[in-house]
Amino acid sequence: MNGVMLVARREITTQIRTRAFLIGLLITAALVGAAAFAPKVFGGPDSYKLGTVNSQQLPLKAAAPDAEIEWRTFPDEAAAKKAVLDGDVDAVLVNGAKVITDGEIDQQLGVLLQSTNREVKLGAAGVRIAPLQMESVGADTRYQSARTGIAVVLVLVLFMLIIGQSMMVAMGVVEEKGSRIVEILLASVRPWQLLAGKILGLGVLGLINLVTILVVGVAASVGSGLATDFPPGMPGIVAGVLVWFVLGYAFFATLAAALSSLVSRQEEVSNVMSPLTMLIMITYLAAFYATSDPTGTLAEVLSFVPPFSSMVMPVRMAAVDVPFWQVGVSGALMVLGVLGVLSVGAKVYQRAVLRTGARVKLGDVLRAK
Repeated sequence: MNGVMLVARREITTQIRTRAFLIGLLITAALVGAAAFAPKVFGGPDSYKLGTVNSQQLPLKAAAPDAEIEWRTFPDEAAAKKAVLDGDVDAVLVNGAKVITDGEIDQQLGVLLQSTNREVKLGAAGVRIAPLQMESVGADTRYQSARTGIAVVLVLVLFMLIIGQSMMVAMGVVEEKGSRIVEILLASVRPWQLLAGKILGLGVLGLINLVTILVVGVAASVGSGLATDFPPGMPGIVAGVLVWFVLGYAFFATLAAALSSLVSRQEEVSNVMSPLTMLIMITYLAAFYATSDPTGTLAEVLSFVPPFSSMVMPVRMAAVDVPFWQVGVSGALMVLGVLGVLSVGAKVYQRAVLRTGARVKLGDVLRAK
């Protein structure tokens, strides 16, 4: 175990001190924070500038409490028309009977004015209409849009981190093999220790990125007020993402190390990694599909099948309430999948990493003893 930790510490200290890692981490944090504040900056409440001529101001705030409404009073219709044409106001209520605008009125504003005016007139006539009582007999869907949004963000984050960290593992293996540094390292540690240490060290860096994204995202959401739309159980969703990232990364990074050990040049990495890249892409597409239909048969089945479960299950957990037994079974199957890949991947790595020169065929490595 000392050998594993030694290699892991070497990977962490080497990568974390690089300018690229630090700049990438800062840029990631800045983008996540900006995304959380974007709805507040670019969305905001509806804002209207309205005027009156010989009319009372309509109580629009009762119908649209979140809207920002500014009223102005004009002495006559001519002054009101000039203000409308100059863009000083959006609309002017004249004599309580008509509304003048520059072009077609905003649809939402028009509905708001019509409905409020009707309520005021009915109230003045002594007519009282009780509001409709809203009663839901189905499931609570208040948080469904937020859940879907969180699921979409999670699948993008998991995909980018898993494919990025897996490529880092592959590039590191080829770099050590091509420069013959691996021969020096294997004089001090065993092949499985070198493989496990590299996967562990780069995995810690991936966790640092993921934790940064989650912490900054949650903090920025709280600061922007976006967190008020978050569904209950967010701590469980966050914890689940961390666990599923570790499992998914362990699966794909092991395959990346095994495949990259077959070549000795950086130029050959993309070719030897293409099957794994395709598998990660298919897993991502399956998870992205699950964001739109998390309770569908396909999403439920794939959430139990490694390695699809590493992305599909956390997406389902964010989008809907998944029974605990399903999460447990899926996690157990994914652990078994990781152990199986580790068993095969360690053998491929051990048999191929010292073979320099031309690309080694995977079949030859598997048949070797």
